[in-house]
Amino acid sequence: MRQRPKKRCGLSSLGGERLGGYIVCHDVHITVETKLDKSNIRAVTETEFPMPAARPEVRAFFDEPTFTVSYLAWDPASKRAAIIDSVLDFDAKSGRTGTQSAQALIDAAEADGLTIDWILETHAHADHLSAAPFLRQKTGAPIVIGSHIKDVQAVFKKVFNLDDIVPDGRPFSRIVDDGERLALGALEIEVMHTPGHTPACVTYKIGDAVFVGDTLFMPDYGTARCDFPGGDARTLYRSIQRILELPRETRMFLCHDYKAPGRDVYEWQTTVGAQRDGNVHIREGVSEEAFVAMREARDKTLAMPVLILPSIQVNIRAGELPPAESNGVRYLKLPLDAL
Repeated sequence: MRQRPKKRCGLSSLGGERLGGYIVCHDVHITVETKLDKSNIRAVTETEFPMPAARPEVRAFFDEPTFTVSYLAWDPASKRAAIIDSVLDFDAKSGRTGTQSAQALIDAAEADGLTIDWILETHAHADHLSAAPFLRQKTGAPIVIGSHIKDVQAVFKKVFNLDDIVPDGRPFSRIVDDGERLALGALEIEVMHTPGHTPACVTYKIGDAVFVGDTLFMPDYGTARCDFPGGDARTLYRSIQRILELPRETRMFLCHDYKAPGRDVYEWQTTVGAQRDGNVHIREGVSEEAFVAMREARDKTLAMPVLILPSIQVNIRAGELPPAESNGVRYLKLPLDAL
């Protein structure tokens, strides 16, 4: 019998498994029973004792080659589900693509009897290729991204000299604005525009869970870089403050983890309260000016992501590969001295 890998998943103690090319972790619910003395019960208002937020089920899929976490999130009552930030396998040395990681999402959904209603992208990623078209073909679900993807398409159309790109949001199935809501069974997906890392970044709030893309990392690792075209540290600070206004107990699911110094396991789930109390870049008490100074100085020391050039070309096309040329082969461009 194959043994489960050790020190790979920070949630392994809560129940994990390997599925396809992924390390998979299951969110865990704990029920506590207690006796109640009914002799002292009185009526309370909703303000005194608010109803708990609806709680989606969440399963994480960690792609170690790109340090990316994809998610299945679903309404447990109706089994209606969304896939968030999928990964297309890509070998930069050979140019080979694959769908093993994306198929693991499909297999997990089928095993749990889920119906995929949405394929959500938090932004046009610069560190991995999206598998959204493969997932759309398999499920029929629309591909969703924030409406400011138009701005990102306009920038990179020029960088890569892409004649096939029209910066109007196509070929994404649906572009969404801040405050827009999408049905997910008995739950809703609320869109929050949270720019700063890129102009198009959005956060998806589903019940008591929030999926923040690259905006925030684990508290011991910090926040996203802001030196890509259209990025801005001051804007990121304000976006994060908006996220941190959510209730402290809100579960927060991150898109990446790189293991902070001193931590030897990957982790990608935290809470709003943990970020407020302990994020090394933006905990409570860090001013906007201090954050901007730190973020801009740090960004000057960072190398470009390994897959930024192939990723951006694909991801502004909603994960579609470039059109084939006359010989039937698809090509990715390598602009020199452009970034």
